[in-house]
Amino acid sequence: MIKRDITDIRLAASGRKRIEWADNNMPVLRIIRERFSKEKPLRNLRMACCLHVTTETANLAITLKAGGADVRLCASNPLSTQDDAAASLVKDFGISVFARRGENNATYYKHIAQVLEHKPQITMDDGADLVSTIHGKFRHLIESIIGGTEETTTGVIRLRSMESKGVLLYPIIAVNDSKTKHFFDNRYGTGQSTIDGILRCTNTLLAGSRFVVCGYGWCGRGLAMRASGMGARVIVIEVDPVKAIEAVMDGYDVMPIAEASKVGDIFVTVTGDINVIRKEHFPKMKDGVIIANSGHFNVEIDIAGLKKISKSDRLIRPEVQEFTLKNGKRIYLLGEGRLINLAAAEGHPAMVMDMSFANQSLAAEYLYTGKSKLGKGVYPIPEVIDKKIATLKLKSMGIRIDQLSKEQKEYLASWEMGT
Repeated sequence: MIKRDITDIRLAASGRKRIEWADNNMPVLRIIRERFSKEKPLRNLRMACCLHVTTETANLAITLKAGGADVRLCASNPLSTQDDAAASLVKDFGISVFARRGENNATYYKHIAQVLEHKPQITMDDGADLVSTIHGKFRHLIESIIGGTEETTTGVIRLRSMESKGVLLYPIIAVNDSKTKHFFDNRYGTGQSTIDGILRCTNTLLAGSRFVVCGYGWCGRGLAMRASGMGARVIVIEVDPVKAIEAVMDGYDVMPIAEASKVGDIFVTVTGDINVIRKEHFPKMKDGVIIANSGHFNVEIDIAGLKKISKSDRLIRPEVQEFTLKNGKRIYLLGEGRLINLAAAEGHPAMVMDMSFANQSLAAEYLYTGKSKLGKGVYPIPEVIDKKIATLKLKSMGIRIDQLSKEQKEYLASWEMGT
């Protein structure tokens, strides 16, 4: 029986067209779907998925169902749901969806509970809210769970914390850590889609601006690269000395946030940590600065602190909240401090999500078909799967590469041969 809690089923026609458009740019996932349709490797598998409900995710859910899975999907962020995609999944593809754009916190967790009602055997997470909820209020489900997968950096950090504290009770494959995911999704996807979100809701000019990137992981690298490419003068904020020196070598200014707050025009957090831009930083900022977040949770900007030092606030444009400080300066917060690439735009391009969701689908197959004998903990995706996805992606792009000769393989495997 198809269950749902969505905004409007009448949006399905629009959603289906956009799902088809995304599918045109997801050739690797399409190849996997064709095989899944024939082999049914996920037959009778119950899956609970907590992901951004977008057109790209829709194609993943369709692929999992094609493989035989009983899929239930809820949102991993209150502002990331595309209501027309959710409607099409329900009406056109018979997939149970529980997601409404702009849902409040209570509804968000109600939806998580609803995807857990059919006692999943595999969980698929983006941020680890599904896993943490199971370990909190739904521990009775753990006995029937084979394993899970995790899509994003923030989720992997949370899961590794659970693992280190001995409280993680089933195996998780860190899809985010596969090379065909974080090298591409985090760098090229986040880099482009974050800029897209900022420009859609502000129509600001990046060229000549001082663009402050808080965090120089793969997401920060991609964002700095794209902002620089559009003519911005990039400043990087870091706490890791290795990443900081890398940012310097890449040609960017590096300084503490207390200093950057005095000179920056646009600030974007991509750290995965809490209160990166804090209450004491706002009064130092220029009048009219733009602040956004592209980390998974809306905790990187101290929004409560911003409200305390403001004398008024108003929505001046869609997804642009103007805070007027007591000193008269104006701060523009984008997308309520949530993922700006999904709050104000459409998230990562389908060509990037193609590889990410190929990882997700093959990781689910790996867990379910008994190829894995994993204990409790967080595991990388097998390298053979990673390379298979890269090979399929190259093939879809019409690109060929060389192969090692027998002589070259023997040389790389030997220790005797030298100069």
